[in-house]
Amino acid sequence: MNPAGTDAKRGAYRVLARKYRPRDFSGLIGQEPMVRTLTNAFASGRIAQAWMLTGVRGVGKTTTARILARALNYKTADTDQPTILMDAIGEHCQAILEGRHVDVIEMDAASHTGIDDIREIIEQVRYAPVSARYKVYIIDEVHMLSTQAFNGLLKTLEEPPPHVKFIFATTEIRKVPITVLSRCQRFDLRRIDAALIKSHLAHIGGLEGVEAEDDALAMIARAAEGSMRDAQSIFDQAIAHGGENVTAEAVRSMLGLSDRNRVIDLFEHLMKGDIAAALAEYRAQYDTGADPAVVLTDLAEFNHLVTRLRFVPEAASDASLTEDERRRGADFAERLSVKVLSRTWQMLLKGIPEVHGASRPVSAGEMVLIRIAHAASLPTLDEALKMLDGDTLPSNGPQPNSPRPTGSPNGNGVSAVGQARMPGGAGGAQTMRLVQREDAPPAMQPAPAPVVEDETVPVKSLADIAALATTNRDVAFKALLKRCVRLVRIEPGNLQIGLTDDAPRDLAGQIGAKLQAWTGRRWMVSVAREGGGPTLAEEEANKRETAFTDAKSDPAVAAILAKFPGAKIIDVRIPDAPGDTDAPVELAPDPGIEPALDPDDDDF
Repeated sequence: MNPAGTDAKRGAYRVLARKYRPRDFSGLIGQEPMVRTLTNAFASGRIAQAWMLTGVRGVGKTTTARILARALNYKTADTDQPTILMDAIGEHCQAILEGRHVDVIEMDAASHTGIDDIREIIEQVRYAPVSARYKVYIIDEVHMLSTQAFNGLLKTLEEPPPHVKFIFATTEIRKVPITVLSRCQRFDLRRIDAALIKSHLAHIGGLEGVEAEDDALAMIARAAEGSMRDAQSIFDQAIAHGGENVTAEAVRSMLGLSDRNRVIDLFEHLMKGDIAAALAEYRAQYDTGADPAVVLTDLAEFNHLVTRLRFVPEAASDASLTEDERRRGADFAERLSVKVLSRTWQMLLKGIPEVHGASRPVSAGEMVLIRIAHAASLPTLDEALKMLDGDTLPSNGPQPNSPRPTGSPNGNGVSAVGQARMPGGAGGAQTMRLVQREDAPPAMQPAPAPVVEDETVPVKSLADIAALATTNRDVAFKALLKRCVRLVRIEPGNLQIGLTDDAPRDLAGQIGAKLQAWTGRRWMVSVAREGGGPTLAEEEANKRETAFTDAKSDPAVAAILAKFPGAKIIDVRIPDAPGDTDAPVELAPDPGIEPALDPDDDDF
């Protein structure tokens, strides 16, 4: 890295992103897998002919390309070979790092997209480098090349001269043809962790003689979203904004961010269902300069943090988190259920675009907060279903200030939400809408005695259900029933089935609705994960196979087949009783055989 005073001597200020640009592989932050691969490749002499660098903006693609070009052409009095150990400035290093070396050609594909530009490269690769070891072509934003340009480059890229190397960089790797990717070694430069960005900014602040608060650096690291260049640019702006003293309040004001502690307070008001306190806090943040969409985004981020802490408590050790985020986030993670957090997350994701597109963002944001706070006192979907079935849900106390959901039309329902006391906040002793922990075992309830009802339509097997479908002329449902359903258990009003892999997802619901309509009573249809007998179609196929086998083994049939060569058995009819010869057992048709049409068959 250049010392801070170098640019002062030149009389020109250089922004931090340029002043502290890495000069060798040891200065690349957060790209250890790529550095390890290149180290081993250079050490073993397995140097590729082309590299593809991809990643989001600001992770170091162009910088890595220049460092790689420097490593390929590294030459000092003691070293004259490609190496990544570049402790001293070599003969070509300074010119390469500044982008002015005659043998390291940098091209912006966004402004040189056509086949003519690539044709010029193809003509130049035949000539040896002027002074360096390799002629290196660095093509930035390579995905902007036209299809003709890509096709024109393929042959040269596959078999380049030994003195030519290609380095490509792009942010849109999916737009690069696979024919080009297959000829390159690909490196995916990762987003830089916020903790690494924070520590690097602190290091730069020490070199620049700038005092920066930890919370301010954490804000900048989060705002950079994994881009070191963005972080350095924001830090540069914060230094100018705060006058050599970077505070959290100054960064928050500069970026239009909301106070993280106040965001947590707002989240607490919403989870308590205190709409008045939530709107007051929201307006207070807006009056201090916070953007409505940013407030909702911060709420969504904190909601995500709480959900993560519930399953991964180790996430609290993230260096980019404040102490309040760790402590209060862990407290919320213990008290709030995943169902409530998931519902809040979905409502925030839907509300943020609404605020962005609204003509009055402040009002739109308030409506989103009202929906979230109102939902805090409402039951979740499974709780509502339990209420409809008449089950009692746990409740730790009354709710005098919130509407009481009812489980029946006469209003004699039970409370669907529990209550718990939260730590004291701005709103005083409020109750927060919580649900019972998932790990708590449910209370044992005595099984209700079976109710014996008179069945007007007996249903004791899948065949009975198929007969009902025939009676009601529902051909499509009967076909699904015969092909996709396996019987596990059947009782009056209760049916447990297994489904084949190709069964529709809503088939169990269809069966329940059909049975209720056809029998006049409510059926509970459940799906078992395993078990169950054969389907009706499989039973019919087995019966038919057995019947054909028995028919072929019959002496009279065998004699007929032998007497008439080419004769085939196309159908087998088995009477139900000795005196009933007109009632054959229904069998599935043999594949590839046209069944005989029976004019008396009036199933449908």
